[in-house]
Amino acid sequence: MGFVRSKKAVLPLATLSALALTLSACGPGGGSEEGGGGSEAAADCNTYETYGTFDGAEVSVYSTITDLEGERLENSWVDFEECTGIDVVYEGSNEFETQIGVRAQAGNPPDVAIIPQPGLLAAHAKAGYLKPAPAEVEALVDENWSEDWKGYGTVEGTFYAAPMLASVKGYVWYVPSTFEEKGWEVPQTWDEMMTLSQTIADEGTMKPWCAGFEAGEATGWPGTDWVEDAVLRQAGPEVYDQWISHEIPFNDPQIADAFNAVGDIVKNPDYVNGGFGDVRSILSTTVEEGGQPVLDGNCAMHHQATFQAANWPEGTTVAEDGDVWAFITPGEEAGAGAITGGGEFVAAYADREEVSAFQQYMASAEFANNRVQQGAAISANKGLDPSLAQNPLDRQSIELLQDENTVFRFDASDLMPGAVGANSFWSGIVEWINGKSTEEVLDSIESSWPSE
Repeated sequence: MGFVRSKKAVLPLATLSALALTLSACGPGGGSEEGGGGSEAAADCNTYETYGTFDGAEVSVYSTITDLEGERLENSWVDFEECTGIDVVYEGSNEFETQIGVRAQAGNPPDVAIIPQPGLLAAHAKAGYLKPAPAEVEALVDENWSEDWKGYGTVEGTFYAAPMLASVKGYVWYVPSTFEEKGWEVPQTWDEMMTLSQTIADEGTMKPWCAGFEAGEATGWPGTDWVEDAVLRQAGPEVYDQWISHEIPFNDPQIADAFNAVGDIVKNPDYVNGGFGDVRSILSTTVEEGGQPVLDGNCAMHHQATFQAANWPEGTTVAEDGDVWAFITPGEEAGAGAITGGGEFVAAYADREEVSAFQQYMASAEFANNRVQQGAAISANKGLDPSLAQNPLDRQSIELLQDENTVFRFDASDLMPGAVGANSFWSGIVEWINGKSTEEVLDSIESSWPSE
């Protein structure tokens, strides 16, 4: 799901303060000679000349991104503000999904919203709230992103919103030293992953898996991510696309197969929930805490996206020979390269020149580089330098997103209508973990699909 947003608010306040001190100590531009987004930037304004100058102008920006991630986002446009004279007034909110609709309907939207769900973006475009993206923004997106990513910001043939950051879903996190000590191999196929799970369960020293699906009103979304990975890997990208567009029903047998494949793991009391309890403890364990037993030796594997890196305790080394590492959830065949992921989109409710300038900056490689070098972020922007990533997994993920041979599909629940993707699919996962059958849950979700 696209709730990466509130998923991101996971680091403790002490870490936030430490980062602020670090950025300050780095001096101008956060350590970059080109004005990399530090809070005391002495920017090289030649980089920002193309955006113009707007002394005294203001652009309001609203999104789901809060806390430390919100601070990092604001840091990434400090130099832009200094050089253009535009004051970017930022507001992050955990109530974004509901409040953005209320504000737009009341005629009081922000100038710019950073929207994590293409389905929500499309709804606002069709309602006439959004302004089509300026030609300069579209040109930058044509230069820096693939057609797929541009398509997520396009509604009925009109381009509205440039992509911003991204995540790669479907990673399985583990402790390399534990695998080495136990003689376990990283599985290359789904069957090998299941064989490994049984091996670990038989040994009895830890559960193969740990999971946490609790996320307030969005509880259940990590389960939708699991199912989406299974649909893409087992049924293929064409079926995945048909599922999202409702060309096949939600209760199609191929979707049921994916649910059951995931259920063989998360509904199996022998396989979960290491460190927490029985199967139903998955629903009372928060997303942020769900993977911690991997480090404690209470479970061996945890399924979560790139942003899981921010959930580990401060000082945890993410590396192939570090404290924790991850492999992509394998497919039916070894070497299958399909991945799922998510991201945000920069859409405007106003068409003033300063708003256009901000949109252009957010679509640029300069923004992507400024944000990624602060850590815990990746982007599919082709102008992004992967070497700026703050850990090897982020660097690998950027390279996957930029690779033309990667089969990428956006998070299905973010693309489906809100009544399904951000409602019945999430609640259906909760009922499924609580004991309802796959057939009952899929029939219920199918009945919730809007008629138009």
